[in-house]
Amino acid sequence: MKTQDIIIAHPKTSEQVSALKAFMQALEIKFEVSKEEAYNPEFVAKIEESRNQAKEGKVTRVEKKDLKKFLGV
Repeated sequence: MKTQDIIIAHPKTSEQVSALKAFMQALEIKFEVSKEEAYNPEFVAKIEESRNQAKEGKVTRVEKKDLKKFLGV
């Protein structure tokens, strides 16, 4: 039987990584280890700043009828 479930784990230590690998291998569960790096911290900080500004109402609202003018098109 095959399931469509995907499980994503976020181990914090290399020991946890080793234990998860051993567990998956012991149960003969197919798995892969992603080598993707985390987002650039400066990028994450900018996104968080934008989210906070939006929560505080510091946004620019543009009516649909004014959109082309706002975009300079």
